[in-house]
Amino acid sequence: MRRLILLGLVCALSAPLAFARAIPDPAQGHAPGNEEVQKPIAQAGYGVGVNYQLQCAGCHLGDGTGSAANDTPRMKGFVGNFLKVPGGREFLVRVPGMSQSALNNAQLADLLNWLMRKDGMAGESLPADYQPYTAEEVTALRAQTMLNLPGTRSELIKAMRAQGIAIDDGMTAGTMDSPTANQ
Repeated sequence: MRRLILLGLVCALSAPLAFARAIPDPAQGHAPGNEEVQKPIAQAGYGVGVNYQLQCAGCHLGDGTGSAANDTPRMKGFVGNFLKVPGGREFLVRVPGMSQSALNNAQLADLLNWLMRKDGMAGESLPADYQPYTAEEVTALRAQTMLNLPGTRSELIKAMRAQGIAIDDGMTAGTMDSPTANQ
């Protein structure tokens, strides 16, 4: 019986110490370097490469290779093909990851233009007549919700195939499909 009372007393005295770690001290200050409230991404002034890492790389990976296992298409060497078919330019702005990103319209236009470089993600897929996105264009397109992402993308891929564009987006059965494959 003595041991039981002693054990109860030890538990009662140690409980406040266990709870002390779970309950924050309201008078505790910020950790050094965190005194300032974090700025929203749209106001932080990050460069385009950082914005890609924050807004796109989580799904498309840092090098734009995407992941079929996660249902995320490759951008690297392929994304410029969307600009070769009607509706593709608009699609790139309206994809939920873009249209719903934390970037403002000018930053989103800069990011899209960064992706569309020959020495960037688009690579050789970039059409010769590429016109850079503007903040005004992004503003107008972003206001239009895309209701059927898979269906819209599928129609664009069909249009690419009809033009003879090889589909190498990491998503379709048999990459580097011929224009007549999977029809």
